[in-house]
Amino acid sequence: MATIQPLFPVKSIQHPRDGVSSSELQAVLRKPFSLLFPKTSAAPIRGDSSRWLRIPAVSSGQSAKGGSTVDASCDGDVQRPWKTYDARLVLEDGSIWRAKAFGASGTQVGEVVFNTSLTGYQEILTDPSYAGQFVLMTNPHIGNTGVNPDDEESSQCFLAGLVIRNLSICTSNWRCTESLGDYLAKKNIMGIYDVDTRAITRRLRLDGSLIGVLSTEESRSDEELLEMARRWKIVGVDLISGVSCHAPYEWSEKTDAEWEFSNERNNAESFHVVAYDFGVKHNILRRLASYGCRITVVPSKWPALETLKMKPDGVLFSNGPGDPAAVPYAVETVKEIIGKVPVFGICMGHQLLGQALGGRTFKMKFGHHGGNHPVCDLRNGRVDISAQNHNYAVDPASLPVGVEATHINLNDNSCAGLACSELKIMSLQYHPESSPGPHDSDLAFRGFIDLMKANKT
Repeated sequence: MATIQPLFPVKSIQHPRDGVSSSELQAVLRKPFSLLFPKTSAAPIRGDSSRWLRIPAVSSGQSAKGGSTVDASCDGDVQRPWKTYDARLVLEDGSIWRAKAFGASGTQVGEVVFNTSLTGYQEILTDPSYAGQFVLMTNPHIGNTGVNPDDEESSQCFLAGLVIRNLSICTSNWRCTESLGDYLAKKNIMGIYDVDTRAITRRLRLDGSLIGVLSTEESRSDEELLEMARRWKIVGVDLISGVSCHAPYEWSEKTDAEWEFSNERNNAESFHVVAYDFGVKHNILRRLASYGCRITVVPSKWPALETLKMKPDGVLFSNGPGDPAAVPYAVETVKEIIGKVPVFGICMGHQLLGQALGGRTFKMKFGHHGGNHPVCDLRNGRVDISAQNHNYAVDPASLPVGVEATHINLNDNSCAGLACSELKIMSLQYHPESSPGPHDSDLAFRGFIDLMKANKT
């Protein structure tokens, strides 16, 4: 047999940085895995241990089930940074999405919505307005900053589950106290990852929000989960009662000085505000306190007469989850209060004000969820980038004469704010506290202060 000679002499290639030749490198790579990376030198990885799959080595030439041949010289207990698909997301349109589970396990049903925020997943997890919903994050990499007790917007997680593309296997943040996976497990919230979130988002944009079922239970068939999704309804359901406080309490905590971004911080408590808790976020209360308000938080079903007995300078109707048409008791409360004291409505509070004034609300195709929504103030042309989280909106054409639509969302021209000078009302469909999100709209709290101040004089 003839020997094939190379056209040019083959020389060992010297790496310019460390001086290791290619022949030496090949010799190193032929060494057993256990010699290259002995167990005694492996540093522990901080993160969610459930993401590591322990694979026992098999004898030389023996093929592991579902994998390739493993050399017998490898260690007998090697960790690999992946896990198998062990969860399903079944949508009401019949599509089935295989995924990997983290956090809690079981079966849960909810409405799937997508959120376009790049940061702030912990604030999103603890926003009561997400009750009954699976939140799909369009930002692909989630969990790298872990969680900490300072970033929570309520005392618990109310959302039904979290859907993400990539789950960080470690955390890197000086404020982190635990991993996202451990946090969700402690809060009994299901999460899935390694699922095509971009494809699901495109489907939601095309077809609208869909009901889905998350499950880690192999005993449940796809048909059974699909039937659960198609039977479950969120429209017309009172979700506020499940997230509101049960008794009145006082709130005095301001935005911490380390995080304060406004030059108008007022340390004098000069206004008493009664805040109806329809699912209020902590940072809404902190911002009001920072602007000089003493706040009494009351439950969603607190009688209007009891509120007026407190002689407040103003009333806040907070954000909250679900369908405003499903809580007629809240609409009646709003009707009994407007015109008597200055009123500020945020998100759900904005929608309840619209209904109390005689307007209509409707369910949007896929809603607004994220921290990058442009809003225009029609009175002066100012554009703010806002944080939003709602599936319903007020129809401005249904509002009576004298009620002004003050803001519009520039993405779809939907109503984003109302005002009525005669009744001393102002409202915003979005979140002026923006946690998470930009602080463009924080001046809305100053507007409420001015409204109360004008009513006092």
